Amino acid sequence: MTRKIIIDTDTGSDDAVAIMMCLRDPGVEVLALTTVSGNVPLEQATLNCLMSVEVAVGKENHPPVYMGADRPLYRERVHARNVHGNDGMADCDLIHPSIKPVEGVKACDAIIDLVKQYPDEIELAVIGPVTNVALAMMKDPETMKHVKCIWTMGTTGFGRGNTTPVSEFNVYADAEAYKVMMDFGVHVYVGGYDLCTSDNAWFDADTKELLDSGTKAARFAVESNEMLAKFCEAIGGERRIDLPDAVSLSPMLWSDVIEKSVDCVSYVCTENLPTYGQVIFYDGVTLAAMGPGFDGKIYGKEKPNCTVIYKVNSEKYKSRLAKLLMER
Repeated sequence: MTRKIIIDTDTGSDDAVAIMMCLRDPGVEVLALTTVSGNVPLEQATLNCLMSVEVAVGKENHPPVYMGADRPLYRERVHARNVHGNDGMADCDLIHPSIKPVEGVKACDAIIDLVKQYPDEIELAVIGPVTNVALAMMKDPETMKHVKCIWTMGTTGFGRGNTTPVSEFNVYADAEAYKVMMDFGVHVYVGGYDLCTSDNAWFDADTKELLDSGTKAARFAVESNEMLAKFCEAIGGERRIDLPDAVSLSPMLWSDVIEKSVDCVSYVCTENLPTYGQVIFYDGVTLAAMGPGFDGKIYGKEKPNCTVIYKVNSEKYKSRLAKLLMER
């Protein structure tokens, strides 16, 4: 039976690659995509999502796209236009979708309706701020308990943050929502920012291979990430395209790419500004709380609530992603 997926995205240039990767992989069925404010405002994220879908699978028989939250649960909006461009896609005039989002249905309601239709089958692929998912959980917790599992690009993993020293953008953009999701009780597979900062990035040889293939999807993937490549070069001295969303969803598609992972108990920091958006993972090593009066719970949890994936096989991941993008 083909696995059923909902992709929740704040579509910037790395989201676009992850979306095309999932839509072109025969092992999963993308039932819907939902959009959220994050890398760019909601309206632009939706246009970018529609364009990515259209490039990946064409104008006909594509999954529906639903617009969601245009702001975090409680805080002011933050965006990442300095990284991805004003349109989130390198400002290369690539975004002219002819398909439209579904009108009259909010993303959180679409998620709830699909989970009701397919209880215990749907996997959520969450690659932006998790506001839509949190809203669905808060609105209909009974139904959302029947989500099979969640795959998220979020947190720093076990590394350094990309927004503050201790926080990653998707969590920082709405940490309260991330806390709702992580504490909800559905198991979460976490791909942190540390996954994308090694050999998993695209380098010049990788982008040349993609462009030489001549396919629309490969060209779109490379061109939409041009500003990200320049940003990475400016801050790191090396031209590269980090693709956190695609890397983090690759274990969802191909379990054999996982080389290291660990079950953890998580704690999402939301109270103090210096640590806002930090996600602390307890992986079973010493914890000071295990002293007199210890009640067997870590951060209020009796057992691990997530699996943190912190190493993938870059050769398998990159070659499979390239193959999907270069297919005509």
